[in-house]
Amino acid sequence: MAQRDLYEILGVSKGASPEEIKAAFRKLAAQHHPDKNPDDPKAAVRFKELNAAYQVLSDPQRRAMYDRFGHRAEEPGSPFASGGPFAGGVVDFSDIAIDGILGDLLGVFGVGRGDKGDLKRELEITFEEAAFGTTKTMRYDRIVSCTDCRGSGSAPGTTPDTCSACNGRGRVRFQQGLLPIAVERVCQRCKGRGTVVTNACGSCKGSGLVTSENTVEVTIPAGVEHGATRVVSGAGNRPRADRAAGDLEIEIRVAAHPFFRRAADDIICNVPITFTQAALGSEVEVPTLDGKGKLRVPAGTQPGTTLRIKGKGMPRRAGMGRGDQRVEVNVEVPTSLTERQRELLEELAKALGEEVLPQRKGFMDKLRDLFG
Repeated sequence: MAQRDLYEILGVSKGASPEEIKAAFRKLAAQHHPDKNPDDPKAAVRFKELNAAYQVLSDPQRRAMYDRFGHRAEEPGSPFASGGPFAGGVVDFSDIAIDGILGDLLGVFGVGRGDKGDLKRELEITFEEAAFGTTKTMRYDRIVSCTDCRGSGSAPGTTPDTCSACNGRGRVRFQQGLLPIAVERVCQRCKGRGTVVTNACGSCKGSGLVTSENTVEVTIPAGVEHGATRVVSGAGNRPRADRAAGDLEIEIRVAAHPFFRRAADDIICNVPITFTQAALGSEVEVPTLDGKGKLRVPAGTQPGTTLRIKGKGMPRRAGMGRGDQRVEVNVEVPTSLTERQRELLEELAKALGEEVLPQRKGFMDKLRDLFG
C-alpha cells in the first residue's frame, strides 16, 4: 500500500514554516486524540499517523532528507533515517564529550543526542476522582527563558557578539579524511548559540534561562487507570534559550481507597457479616462509589462468596455504562463467648448435624473413601 505524503497528513504545503507545521499538528492532534474519540477505533491510528508525520517534518534534517528521498529516507535500516549514522546527510557530534577521531566515530553511531527539554511529573488523584473524572491544577518548576534579557544572556541594554568561530551559525562543519561525508558539530566557543555573551545578565548569569513555577490545568477523564499518562505539549523545560520547550508528561497515580480496589472496570470490596446473617439471610449496608447502598445476602451464604451489584463499578472508557461492584463476603466467627452462648452453639451444632452442612458433608465423605 502506498504511503501517504507527510505534508498531506498534516494538511500543509511543502513550503510550510516550522510554526505552521507545529500549529497544524497541535490542531489535528487535539481533534483526533483517542481520548476525545472513545467510540472511534480508528482514532488511535490517525493520531499515530499524525505524530509520525510531525516527528519527521518538525526536524529540519529529517525533513530535508524526506524532501529529497521521500519515504525511503525513513525506512528501517536507511543510513539517512533518524538514528542512522548519516541522518540528515551529515554526522552531528553535538554532544560528544570525547575529542579526536574516536569521538567522531562514536558520534556516527548515535552516542549523545542532547536534552530535548521533556519533563515527567506525577499527579496523585483520589479513587473517586479516577472514577468520575476531574480537573486538577498542577504546579511544578521548569526552566524558561529569562525575562530580564529575553533569553539573550546579555545584560539589559546590551547585545551579545556574533561568534567569530562559526560566524553566527552555531555549528562548524569540516571534512573528515577517514569518512567520505561532511562532519558537523556544535561550535565549542559559543555552544551552538551563534553568539558570545560579553556582559552577562545578572538574573540568569548569561545562560538566558531561569527556573520558574508553572501551572497547568489537567483534565482527568472518567475511568482513568493508575499509571495512565497525559502529555502537555510545550510545557516542559527549555533546553536552550534558542530552542523550543519540551513536553510535559504527567503520570496519573491513583491513591489507595480504604474500601475499594479495582479490577478492570469492576471494583471489589470486602464486607464482614455475622454467622446468623449468612445462615438466615439479611440485608446489609455496603459502601459504593455513589454513597451508601443496600445488599441482599441470600440465606446460606458461604464464606468467600462474591455478590454483585450491577452498574456500580468504574465508568467504561468506551462510554458503554459502568462495570459492576463485586462484594466479597467474609463471615466473622465470634471470639469471646459467654457460657450461655457456648451452650446454645453446642446445642445448635448437635441439632444441625452434618446433613445441613454440604461442604463439610462432602469433605467427610471423601475422607472416609480415602482411608476406608
